Amino acid sequence: MRMNVSAEPDPAGLRPLSARSVVLSLLLGAHPPELPVKDLVRLVEPFGIGGSTLRAALSRMVAAGDLRRTDAVYRLSDRLLARQCRQDEAVHPRTRAWDGDWEMLVITATGRGPAERAELRTRLTALRLAELREGVWLRPANLDRPLPAGLHQVALTYTARPDEPPRALAARLWPLAEWAATARSLLARATRADHPADRFTAYAAAVRHLLTDPVLPSELLPADWPGETLRTAYAGYRQELGAALGVREEEYSNRAE
Repeated sequence: MRMNVSAEPDPAGLRPLSARSVVLSLLLGAHPPELPVKDLVRLVEPFGIGGSTLRAALSRMVAAGDLRRTDAVYRLSDRLLARQCRQDEAVHPRTRAWDGDWEMLVITATGRGPAERAELRTRLTALRLAELREGVWLRPANLDRPLPAGLHQVALTYTARPDEPPRALAARLWPLAEWAATARSLLARATRADHPADRFTAYAAAVRHLLTDPVLPSELLPADWPGETLRTAYAGYRQELGAALGVREEEYSNRAE
């Protein structure tokens, strides 16, 4: 039996996947985000996850509010649908031509506790903003997305053109060399993986890594930036999984647009 355990942490960020992690990864990549038990049993088998272990994990996930069950079909809960949307956006980010402007957001709310500050920081990071200094966040204005309306209750937003050269500013705001090195390592691991579970684990880490891609204009990126290559590789892998479930990636992409 193949065990989903590892004695040492992986330098590329790969980590052993529990039954819960495998199920969530499968459903987060499925459109619609639901799978019958018979498909889940087949898909988790390469990880050495037996039927009884899978069913126990599914029961716990339903109880925890991660999944909803209808007959023998499990679906992501509404709470996790937002996470799927973020993941889909990481794979297919919507961008526009960059004219040199930057989005800038300045926190104006006061009296917030540590938990509220941490939650706001998480929200801003998910929007691919970076913190220049405490309370001042910015990024190039090349993403085709509005900022959530609720942010205006805690911050003021501006369009700006910093005096600092944009390439130097981007390199100061994001650890671009480290991100690229991890992306290349994940691509290499996925390419040379000789077992379905190893490929799945590598691509699960890849999509997590894509969530942290700043999606900068090409003018601000180092040479040979691997972001698009990693997105293409993951999209191809998801197409493979979709084919096993009778869903084509191009169908999903058309629905997403």
